[in-house]
Amino acid sequence: MKYILKRTNSDDPDFLPLVRELDKDLKIRDGEEHAFFAQFNKIDSIKHVVIAYENNKAVGCGAFKPYEEKITEIKRMYVPPQHRGKGIASAVLSELEKWCKELNYNKCILETGKKQPEAIALYHKSNYKVIPNFGQYAQVESSVCFEKHI
Repeated sequence: MKYILKRTNSDDPDFLPLVRELDKDLKIRDGEEHAFFAQFNKIDSIKHVVIAYENNKAVGCGAFKPYEEKITEIKRMYVPPQHRGKGIASAVLSELEKWCKELNYNKCILETGKKQPEAIALYHKSNYKVIPNFGQYAQVESSVCFEKHI
């Protein structure tokens, strides 16, 4: 199925409910570690957000923010459980990568949790390679980090 993808920012009212669902899901998966990860997932000033729509309903999202000069960090990827398995996350991720390229970035990096097998599978399928944990995730056992040259 083809989804309508909208480029927007973190002020978009359709983005906020998806992020609240994501944070609820992560709180359950991450348990005691959730507060540590949550501090790196603030959405108050993300300029690059993609939202997927199906029948005019927001059914997935993702974002990126600059990390270094030619590198962006993919953030806030989420598709509600009832919409998974339809290619929505792949479509959102592909659109984020396309937008990054248009802005002259040449690499995307990201962090996800080992307790998020769906995310790990998506990134492997999308040709992301596991890298040593970067930045604030360097010593975090439950994190797995990826990169993709675009």
